[in-house]
Amino acid sequence: MLTGLKSLVRKATSLLASSKVQTYPIIIPRSDHSLSRTNLSANAVKVLYRLNKAGYDAFLVGGCVRDHLIGIEPKDFDVVTNATPEEVHSIFSNSRLIGRRFKLVHVTFGREMIEVSTFRAGSAQSEDDDETPNSSLKGKDSARSTHGIVLRDNVYGNIEEDAERRDFTFNALYYNVKDFSIHDYCGGLKDIEKKQIRIIGDARQRYQEDPVRMLRAIRFAGKLGFEIEAATAAPIKEMAHLLDHIPPARLFEEVLKLLGSGNGIKTFELLRQYGLFRYLFPDTDALLQSGWKRDDIDPEAFILQGLRNTDDRIQSGKTTAPYFLYAVLLWPSVALRHEEFQAQGMPATPALHQAANMVLDNQVASTAIPRRFSTPMREIWDMQYRLPKRYGKRAFLLLEHPRFRAGFDFLLIRELSGTELDGLGAWWEEFQHATESQQRELIKSIDARASDKEGPKKRRPRRRKKSNSHNRDTNDNSGKTRENFDE
Repeated sequence: MLTGLKSLVRKATSLLASSKVQTYPIIIPRSDHSLSRTNLSANAVKVLYRLNKAGYDAFLVGGCVRDHLIGIEPKDFDVVTNATPEEVHSIFSNSRLIGRRFKLVHVTFGREMIEVSTFRAGSAQSEDDDETPNSSLKGKDSARSTHGIVLRDNVYGNIEEDAERRDFTFNALYYNVKDFSIHDYCGGLKDIEKKQIRIIGDARQRYQEDPVRMLRAIRFAGKLGFEIEAATAAPIKEMAHLLDHIPPARLFEEVLKLLGSGNGIKTFELLRQYGLFRYLFPDTDALLQSGWKRDDIDPEAFILQGLRNTDDRIQSGKTTAPYFLYAVLLWPSVALRHEEFQAQGMPATPALHQAANMVLDNQVASTAIPRRFSTPMREIWDMQYRLPKRYGKRAFLLLEHPRFRAGFDFLLIRELSGTELDGLGAWWEEFQHATESQQRELIKSIDARASDKEGPKKRRPRRRKKSNSHNRDTNDNSGKTRENFDE
């Protein structure tokens, strides 16, 4: 696909070869590109035609155009139009208005959702835009925090202004369904050919407006295998601290996009390289920086193995639960805190629960973790101490546990990362697929091995019962006493 793209870029730039200054947009006619309606979501095309029929301009924009040109199957289809959100909502009965920071319309077709936004214009910052913690955004179309972060951006404009306010050049590519042409407003085609990520405008200013753009640059580098252009990369380390001012709930979602999209290992390495990981997982980063490890856990090896397994699942078309990813990233910190609490004399199980509480309390200050995810995370961690206890009926009870499979997969990751568990993973793998009689034999073998290791068990002394003769003597004495009394 990139070979065809090079030809497309050459044709596009040759149109303006006589001009010393590149002018935009570059319009690529249908005959010179491979993006066809057959490659697009049928529902997205319906939205485009419906908006056009209502008298509005409408384009596909961003990732769906970019990914097709690179050779990746698009997953999401975003539409941009000159209709306001309220006008779009009035056209589609199967839609709903969402967002305060950016007003959008979601048009739903069964399980598929097409996001429709309105052309936006970059709003110049003024003193009135600066918001204090106690000020209100009510009635304002644009606003920024005291740190310069855009809090609200509902200033509408035209397509040229909309292109300028997008983050990276390859996301300012627009597909026009009227004539099937592609409009390149910021040199995105050239950057795709160069395999580089380049921000639109001044990098420092754009990161100041929205620090999450730094995370998006990393995500695209991991996903596409592109290099981050020098001027785009230069301010990232220095400005990484601005992520502290992003709501934890938003960063939770960004982490899932970064590390749960099938390119986790590369993305993890880039996050650490650019100093961003510490603002997402401060405890985990501090532990990795300290070099702490012990015989049963190597934190970095474990996290990399967990991300490798997640990448493999996603690339093979399987799903992965968000709570599992977070459980992997926070497990080394839980293991360290667990060790510390036990050293203080706390029993193992209460120490684990206290460690989990501490780690989760610290983490939610950076990335919010909903209770529906934190509860299964705790269960997975708890299973690591329950799975070795397979005696009697425990193995059968654990097999019925709703979190058994996740806990077992987690245990396998521990073993693959170098943790020696005496064949525990293989035992559970065999136990799951064995017949009931075979399962009982497996449990017996564990009981026998445990007995061999512990040596002959000392019999617990039985409580002595009072002998019958003693009772008779007592009764006799009692009788004599009565007889003597009677006398």
